[in-house]
Amino acid sequence: MNAPFNPGKIGLREPFVAYVCDDATAETIRGVASDMGWAQEKVSTGGLRNAVQSLSVAASPQILLIDLSESGDPLNDINALAEVCEPGTVVIATGQVNDVRLYRDLVVSGIQDYLLKPLNPASLRDALTHAQAIFNAPKVIEDTGTRPHCATAFIGARGGVGASTLATSIAWLISERGPRNTAILDLDVHFGTGALALDLEPGRGLTDAIENPSRIDGLFIERAMVRASDTLSVLSAEAPINAPIMSDGAAFHQLQEEMRHAFECTIIDLPRAMLVQHPHLVAEVQVAVIVTELTLAAARDTIRILSWLKSNAPLTQVIVVANRVLPAAQLEISRKDFEGSIERKIDYFVPFDQKLAAQAAKLGKTLAEVGKTSKTTAPLVDVATQILAIGDTESGGPGRKKRAGAASLLGKIGDLKAMMPKRAAKTK
Repeated sequence: MNAPFNPGKIGLREPFVAYVCDDATAETIRGVASDMGWAQEKVSTGGLRNAVQSLSVAASPQILLIDLSESGDPLNDINALAEVCEPGTVVIATGQVNDVRLYRDLVVSGIQDYLLKPLNPASLRDALTHAQAIFNAPKVIEDTGTRPHCATAFIGARGGVGASTLATSIAWLISERGPRNTAILDLDVHFGTGALALDLEPGRGLTDAIENPSRIDGLFIERAMVRASDTLSVLSAEAPINAPIMSDGAAFHQLQEEMRHAFECTIIDLPRAMLVQHPHLVAEVQVAVIVTELTLAAARDTIRILSWLKSNAPLTQVIVVANRVLPAAQLEISRKDFEGSIERKIDYFVPFDQKLAAQAAKLGKTLAEVGKTSKTTAPLVDVATQILAIGDTESGGPGRKKRAGAASLLGKIGDLKAMMPKRAAKTK
């Protein structure tokens, strides 16, 4: 049922098969199918459930028409259908729900068209003719071999600094302005917001991959990724919080490998705990973006993460981004003190814009898309540009100053703490 696609089945494909829920719809489809030279007996009743059972043991047709009228959760049911459909099958859905949101979500999930019941013979004929043209069209395989893959990990120095928000925004910028075929891999399996930020349902792809790493291949990636646009896809999850994820990291590494072949750019939203649990995840990442805030705790953890990257990923280019930056008078630590403590410059400062953040959340869009002319977006464009430049030149050089050893790190943190009372006294 879940075996990889077998190209040998293509010659056995029926030109058209339909699974519907009622006799009236079946009769309408049979009439149009007959006019197009297709066998009427290929129109069956039983709806989506019958389709999944039948296609799990038989080759998929060239064109598949599926009735969703009896489906309580159309999107999840379509995902189940995708598990048994071979690549290249053109799928048309029909149903009784007249909802633009449902239509959009179905199209994003891979459905070619959605027809409202009762079916109009002329509209059905047009849809089937268009589907036939799509199936018979020459398949264009883009050559991405001349452009090196760019893998970037976003790591929050502290929880809540906005690393996930920046990751989705910069992924959107790269996919739109590159334009590059871009994937977001959100490795916060229980609380990830990669799909949520783009107003998408995460699906079960990531949890399925973790539970069964042997299934991960190119076909799995094609089916598991949730498309946000023609050039941006997301692999995220909302695993139950009473179900701990047990993994040795093999699934995460395999996902990275498959994405390297399927996409031009991968943006990995990497929870900092992953550095401890699965250090190998950063081994082949070209860029690590540390997202921080100007606070004492964030300074301490930025120092530790920089030191960790130096030891475990010495060829990875590091970019430090200060996010949600407040006016100087409201900062817990000044820019000068923060940079002195981490022994390097902060590369980019993203000003805090509460109104823009709220608007983006309400619209289910990224900061970069909603605030195209905002001062908050300008540094994000610069980060995206630098990531693409590093990827294009395959530059792995760290290009940064030497970090302090463990003893000196503790000393720096102590020095920084010592600054706090003095600063507080000055503000009284």
